[in-house]
Amino acid sequence: MFRGTITALATPFRNGSVDYPALEKLVGFQLEKGIDGLLACGCTGEAATLSVEERLGVVEKVLEIAGGRVPVIAGTGTNDTATSIDLSLAVSKLGVDGLLLITPYYNKPTPDGQVEHFSRVADAVDRPVIVYNVPGRTGVGILPETVARLAEHPGIVAIKDAAGSAERVSAIRSLCDMTILSGDDPIALAQVALGAEGVISVVSNIAPGEMSSMMELAMKGDSEEARKIQDRLYPLMKALFLETNPIPVKKALEIMGICTSEVRLPLLAMSGELVPRLEAAMERAGLAG
Repeated sequence: MFRGTITALATPFRNGSVDYPALEKLVGFQLEKGIDGLLACGCTGEAATLSVEERLGVVEKVLEIAGGRVPVIAGTGTNDTATSIDLSLAVSKLGVDGLLLITPYYNKPTPDGQVEHFSRVADAVDRPVIVYNVPGRTGVGILPETVARLAEHPGIVAIKDAAGSAERVSAIRSLCDMTILSGDDPIALAQVALGAEGVISVVSNIAPGEMSSMMELAMKGDSEEARKIQDRLYPLMKALFLETNPIPVKKALEIMGICTSEVRLPLLAMSGELVPRLEAAMERAGLAG
């Protein structure tokens, strides 16, 4: 179910509130360009600063716009197991196709604690769970051996791996057959070559067609054509992390006329001196600027 290019959607804001018309525009753009799936309320969606009501509102709106054309995943992970269960149950009732659960941040659970956390949530819901390994955000990673233990749970079906290592794909595949999705745009092509089945992408917010084509080519084994797209997009992939995600991608979306660049504190709008570098990367990628 979860493969290809899945966009980790930014959450548009206007004057401090969720901008639902802009969200509709963003999701419509994704669908028009042939994206394979949508993730609402992940890290790129600033989930940590959304209220429960806002999370549910965003997920419901994305589901409404998608209309069953592509799978919709909701980010429901927090650093508290009970809260993660409550949120997962709430979005499951809305009809999402899957749940993305980040490793509990700040708490830094042990491998045994990670297994218990993810398993408790998966036990409580009737939706497939994707675990999300992003140690740069959480302060603790998920070991390949822990992934293998999680793969034994029938409700835990995939891992989004954003540890910055293509080698981890081989390490995980040597231990289990869990679906692996890249969480790092710059190395997604390499990860697919090693057995990942797609990417949950930041850059596809602004280049959904290009990312979808690259992943499709890579999964068909046409590495030469996939590399051509990678070469064109690589400067953009790097530019979108000139500052903390999603600051640059929201600026790029503003440049494209999709939504404002507004982010929520403690994030701030993109530094003015960095904007020309972002615009140059967008121009090289063939995007409106």
